[in-house]
Amino acid sequence: MKIKPFKTHRLALLFALAFCMTMNAQHGNILDKVNLYIGTADDFGQMTPGATVPYSQIQVCPDSKPRQHPGYDYEVPTISGFSINRLSGVGGSGCGGNVSLMPDWTGDDVRLLKHTEVAKPGYYSVQLSNGVWFTATADYRMAAERFSFPSKEKAVLLLNPRSAFDKVFDANFEQKTPTMGQGFAECANTCGRGHYHLHYRLYTSTPFVLDTIADGRKRLTFPELSAKYVEVRIVVSTGLADELNKMTPNMVWATSFEHMMERAKRQWERLLSTVEVEGGTEDQQTIFYTSLYRTFHSPFLVTDPAMPHYLGTDGKTHEAKGFYYSSWSLWDTYRTKFPLITLLDKVHSPYIMQSLAQLYITGKKDWSTNYECVPTVRTEHAIATLLDAYRQGISIPSLLDAYPGMVAEVKRLSLKSPDQCLEASGDFWALGQLAGELGMKEDADRWTRRGEEIFDSIWPKEFQHIDETYTKMKGNGLYQGTRWQYRWGAPMYLPRMIELVGKKELGTQLQRFFREELYNQGNEPDIHVPFLFGRLGLPELTGGIVRTLATESITHRYGGNDAYPTPFVGCAFVNQPRGYCFEMDEDDGAMSAWYVFASIGMYPLVVGEAVYELFPPLFDKVTLHLGADRQTTVVIKVEGRTSEKQQLKKVTWNGKALPTFQIPVKELKKGGELVFKF
Repeated sequence: MKIKPFKTHRLALLFALAFCMTMNAQHGNILDKVNLYIGTADDFGQMTPGATVPYSQIQVCPDSKPRQHPGYDYEVPTISGFSINRLSGVGGSGCGGNVSLMPDWTGDDVRLLKHTEVAKPGYYSVQLSNGVWFTATADYRMAAERFSFPSKEKAVLLLNPRSAFDKVFDANFEQKTPTMGQGFAECANTCGRGHYHLHYRLYTSTPFVLDTIADGRKRLTFPELSAKYVEVRIVVSTGLADELNKMTPNMVWATSFEHMMERAKRQWERLLSTVEVEGGTEDQQTIFYTSLYRTFHSPFLVTDPAMPHYLGTDGKTHEAKGFYYSSWSLWDTYRTKFPLITLLDKVHSPYIMQSLAQLYITGKKDWSTNYECVPTVRTEHAIATLLDAYRQGISIPSLLDAYPGMVAEVKRLSLKSPDQCLEASGDFWALGQLAGELGMKEDADRWTRRGEEIFDSIWPKEFQHIDETYTKMKGNGLYQGTRWQYRWGAPMYLPRMIELVGKKELGTQLQRFFREELYNQGNEPDIHVPFLFGRLGLPELTGGIVRTLATESITHRYGGNDAYPTPFVGCAFVNQPRGYCFEMDEDDGAMSAWYVFASIGMYPLVVGEAVYELFPPLFDKVTLHLGADRQTTVVIKVEGRTSEKQQLKKVTWNGKALPTFQIPVKELKKGGELVFKF
């Protein structure tokens, strides 16, 4: 196997980062199509409108009191402060919420004046009930926050060194200079699994006096304040205090707040303009670009050439060769988000995949370890993610070195419940496929056979013969779904299902699944199921079902953990704060990426095959700008569609009819025209 050199990707990333800072916006209105409040209310998405940039470990946002999982709840105006980090809709107790600052000198409740609130990509601002104006922007490792006080006497900031959305194991903060303090926090990751370690420095634009108040918070006062505001910059390190020593005050303040905000805007413009859509409604375009925006929130870029060291999952310090990314929620995001990133973001993808492979070298567990350098969740199904990227042509230099860790991982997979068996069979399949790509024929045969054995040990017994128990949530030990939903959970074994049931009968059963409203759009285990029809000889059904799920009011019988007492009827995706159906988590971009794929007419049914299922897109025309230079163009368009009930006749690629409703991602990345003809 020949592995491509990595140096060219590093140069490409450096070029792209510089380009983002200086380019003139060619799609100046694209950010106006992003509504950061979608999915931020109550339990209808668990997302936030905080100031951030793509792949940044910083997301500055108010934390509601009481709060939702990510800290912010659009419908709760009272806040506990403004913190610098969070994950988007990951469930549990959320993750992050560190270094909370509250402009407060009275001890009374402080509220957001909602009519003043403004949230745009890279920017957040609001006026508070005590008269303070707050504005924030961010870059990859620094939060910039401005507090405009009503008067000098009211210039008080309360810092909570122990603020977090879950348990805090250790935290401290002390003043080092008149304008700088340094702190540390070690906190529980999502669902109490593992720890992340945060080192940070807090710089202020004017000297502060620090004292401790009764509840352990630190009070910062500014006796020499002469400007209209205090600006605070919080610089974070990837779990290493020594890295902060490389940051000097001149470096921290070298870029103005306004320039940081403009740079953040340009970074978002560059990524979002990789896709242009025409047609659809204004709301559909807004949901689309908001979903695309949320796809690029993580993983977090935690090193750069100037600060290359990071805390590894083995508890040791490592030096990244280029750029290192962390923060994973793969059990959800491997299905949609990472295949979308590897399609659209040629610049960052090699480093993201290299970082994922590196986990197998430094010590990878299914969940967060005790030595994470940023908030993170879980890393199951990384093998399929890496396989998919590799088959797309993405360079992963450490893949061979990571392979022994992958073997160790599949050997410890749990087979205690039917869903665990299905997922394990898919992991063995992926390892077998990867071993084949690496030229290891014996290993490829061994892992492939093992995957087949596990599948055959569980699917005929638990999922082949449908009965009255199939609609029960968590029946027979299933994790978050019904037997109806999980029976489709290993799509790489669809040929085997056809052998057992028959192609026509399986297609009939799949139609029944949707006709009787047994599908759950509110959770991930079955989100790939609408895209199975093409492989069962019924490709004409996919487009209508997907369009209905993405745009129309449907009956939702199931939430994340149980059936609803009364079914929820409504759209799963809407352009408003209650943006998802109830209890439908964003899951760190998984649902957002699903909507993007559903809208552009292609979907990665089997992650690892690097093949897309094709169906009519939601929009009349979609243009993808691919490659590091964005010069490779894919045009996806519809011809002859006058109603949503029409029958799709054929799909052509560069003028030639495709024999199946599929296309390899490698072929798509060459550029061309994909036409759906009615």
